[in-house]
Amino acid sequence: MAQAVRTQRSLLALLNSDGKAHPVENTMVAVTVALGAIAIFTTFSHSLHLVSSWAGLLGIFAGMWGQFISATTGERFLLIIGLGASAVGFFIGMAHGGLFGGVLG
Repeated sequence: MAQAVRTQRSLLALLNSDGKAHPVENTMVAVTVALGAIAIFTTFSHSLHLVSSWAGLLGIFAGMWGQFISATTGERFLLIIGLGASAVGFFIGMAHGGLFGGVLG
């Protein structure tokens, strides 16, 4: 039964749980999580609504594309976390002033 227990030592081992390398998928995970974090943390300031709304919108698109091409459950898990953070940041940024901040209208 020793083969039933595996220890995972790094985040890449979690993302590449099938034993194969997925550089494009892992990059999409990192981009989505980073954009989600930026979108969430910039919502704390009303004056950064442009950053939060654009980072959230880009994070939503990156996360959707990442879900489309993802290969493992670990990738999908982190993509959903990043997608949720991007969506919350996008919607709060839209509530504070939107994508263009009154420049176009």
